[in-house]
Amino acid sequence: MSSTTASTSANNANRPMLPPTAIILAAGKGTRMRSDLPKVLHEVGGRPMVCAVVDACREAGCQRVVLVVGYKRELVYEAVAKQPKSWVAGIEYAIQDEQLGTGHAVRCAEKCFADDLKPGAPARDVFVLAGDGPLIRGATLKQLLSLHRKSGAGATLATSVIADPTGYGRIVRDASGKLSKIVEHKECTPDQLAIREVNPSYYCFDLAKMFSTLARVKRNEVSGEYYITDVPAMMLSEKQGVEVIDAVPPEDVLSINTPEQLAEVDAIYRKRGNAMGGAR
Repeated sequence: MSSTTASTSANNANRPMLPPTAIILAAGKGTRMRSDLPKVLHEVGGRPMVCAVVDACREAGCQRVVLVVGYKRELVYEAVAKQPKSWVAGIEYAIQDEQLGTGHAVRCAEKCFADDLKPGAPARDVFVLAGDGPLIRGATLKQLLSLHRKSGAGATLATSVIADPTGYGRIVRDASGKLSKIVEHKECTPDQLAIREVNPSYYCFDLAKMFSTLARVKRNEVSGEYYITDVPAMMLSEKQGVEVIDAVPPEDVLSINTPEQLAEVDAIYRKRGNAMGGAR
């Protein structure tokens, strides 16, 4: 553990340990799904896939969950409202009118945390997750949160080692095993392309540090978008403390971009539920 992280960890030991919160990115259309539905409303296990992500956050201790919505957001409101009232409690919304990247989406949720960002407010941890990853497990988020709090890091990433890392950002570690950088697939050197540890977008941040850093993220020169991946990269360069844990089972990383992939994930989700007696 670096001296910066160790110092922060000591400070964290004296602060109130508030329940974590979560920001779930759910604004996308999913153009390859061959449907007009918002991507997160396609069903897995008989419910909109975003419900499974909310379930995992709740299992990890989140009392508040902010859904960042955009495309046809009225349909998301309606779908969530149809769930049991006890399940809906604690869900809030932030609106992303323009699709300007993951970093922009998270910034759209900043107003929801005005009280947490006031001077002198107790520190709070926040998960940032994708709404189209329904195979996420509450147990994985608990591991992520545990390391995040133990280390006192500004950001903690849960990674996965998968057989085919094509398309994913690679986790590059230094000689001591610490995170060195995250390199997007298209920017990898031949040696980096051989790395099978990837970034599946499971993040835990110190909420105030995240928004402070995010305010300084610049638009990507090629895409014109703002990326949440720039936040841990900036924290790392500023020695705020960034930790990594290989905690995501490879099966959970399966992406949903087509109806065929949706069917595959749905089958896994249902099989998992049956194996656990109906629970995830």
